[in-house]
Amino acid sequence: MNLLIEHQCPQCGAPVTLEETDRLFTCDFCKVKSYLVPRGFFRYMLPHAAPKGKELIYAPYWRFKGMLFSSVMPGVKHRFIDVSQQALGSPLFPVSLGLRSQAMKLRFVTSKSPGLFLKPTSLPEKMLDSLDERFGASLPKPIFHQAHIGETLSLIYSPFYIDDGRVVDAVLNRPVPGKLPEDFDLESFQGGTPNWPTGFIATLCPNCGWDLNGNRDSLALLCRNCESMWRPSKDGLKKTNFAHIQGNGEDIIYMPFWRVSAHMSGIELNTYADLVKVANLPKVVQEGWDQIEFRFWVPAFKVRPQTFINLERNMTLSQPGEKLVPKIPKETLYPVNLPLKEAVESLKTALSSFVKPPNKMLPLLPEIEIRPKGFLMVYIPFTEGHHEYVHHDYSLAINKNQIALSKNL
Repeated sequence: MNLLIEHQCPQCGAPVTLEETDRLFTCDFCKVKSYLVPRGFFRYMLPHAAPKGKELIYAPYWRFKGMLFSSVMPGVKHRFIDVSQQALGSPLFPVSLGLRSQAMKLRFVTSKSPGLFLKPTSLPEKMLDSLDERFGASLPKPIFHQAHIGETLSLIYSPFYIDDGRVVDAVLNRPVPGKLPEDFDLESFQGGTPNWPTGFIATLCPNCGWDLNGNRDSLALLCRNCESMWRPSKDGLKKTNFAHIQGNGEDIIYMPFWRVSAHMSGIELNTYADLVKVANLPKVVQEGWDQIEFRFWVPAFKVRPQTFINLERNMTLSQPGEKLVPKIPKETLYPVNLPLKEAVESLKTALSSFVKPPNKMLPLLPEIEIRPKGFLMVYIPFTEGHHEYVHHDYSLAINKNQIALSKNL
């Protein structure tokens, strides 16, 4: 389930309700498009129902939502995770938010938000380590590699206040179990007035000034006027190289994939001939295959963990070699909503999904290093059926219901 966030249009101030995955939105009043860019990660606050005059204290909670992949014998285990964890390590506040982050409308924290916002004392990496340990406890040992893919990491502030020597939950106006110690000193916590502005980028093409297009959750915007693609960042819009493989027939939808080339140490996997050997493919190495560069192919869209790893493995084993057309196809394009950084994070997991024999190759994973050296966004044509998007040549199928629900991942 996505967070619901109440916000204001940066142009006219009109109220806007966003989902957690929303980046691009059009104001219903002034019709101006805006693209949201956080400083590091988004910071939200829960609404409160505290009596008037109470000084609010906002305690920080890390929220992680994404896929966890674990490489074990004989293959890759996966699960979807959506959890929150207190970022203070203090017994005075609840250890998590429970379902509140999924059930309540939130607001962005701004410099105008009243109250004392406590500073996190634990890094998000600590939370991720604890998740790995927690969800890895039931997996067969050893665990050769773990990766967090498609993650949404945010900081959610929950309101409290002090009343009659107790900490009170300002959402429900109920005391938190336990009393404050006699030597309690609020000043022992670091905090103050928030100063984390949410940035906005004008969605105009830097090349030609035309309006850029994309879906609400798009991480890449397209200009159909000058045939260019742009990835928003805190430093502005960055041009991204892209292409597509021409589809044939009707009812075509183009699905985006990151094509990533990389330097690898600890394993001989530089060419298509190497891939045939490493993956033990039922093929005889042909002349010239040692001249074809090996590349990873990673879905640039969110989908359920099992489907994600299947798509990444099958596309990488297929090594598409069709002619690339550096233009925007006229047919429907599925939005890019999985960033390049996450695609790179998945490379070792993809490797562990096809190396053979696993009992010999998987123990080598900790020593293998993968360093990306180049990437290209490639749109692959799928044919739309009644229930699935299908690519017959690569034996790929994506359930349409999964795609429809993937916005909640």
